[in-house]
Amino acid sequence: MIMNISELRPSLRSVEITAKIIEINETRAVVASTDNSQHKVAEVLVADETGSILLTLWDENIEIAEERKTYKITNAYTSIYKNSLRLNLGKYGKIEQSSTEIKNAKTTPNISEKEFEF
Repeated sequence: MIMNISELRPSLRSVEITAKIIEINETRAVVASTDNSQHKVAEVLVADETGSILLTLWDENIEIAEERKTYKITNAYTSIYKNSLRLNLGKYGKIEQSSTEIKNAKTTPNISEKEFEF
């Protein structure tokens, strides 16, 4: 089921959205705690007509992402990182350029700025 960003909540699985990349933040190198392998990670601000959220991209998916382009994101999940809602691709998620362009992407509200307390 395709969702709007405004509908995203903590602990969702199999999320599918169409969103425009607004900004790609700096890529960081990280080491996986499971096997000590090197990875690249970047946070990307994505938006649709209902708001925006930070999307976490890993490794080769960072290379796919381009600012101002619209993407279909499938099999993603939401999580809380530093009390902030994030959208994650994970190893089973997929990001691909969309044939539909979002012209009215809204960066507010940014639901990653709302604090979640547990």
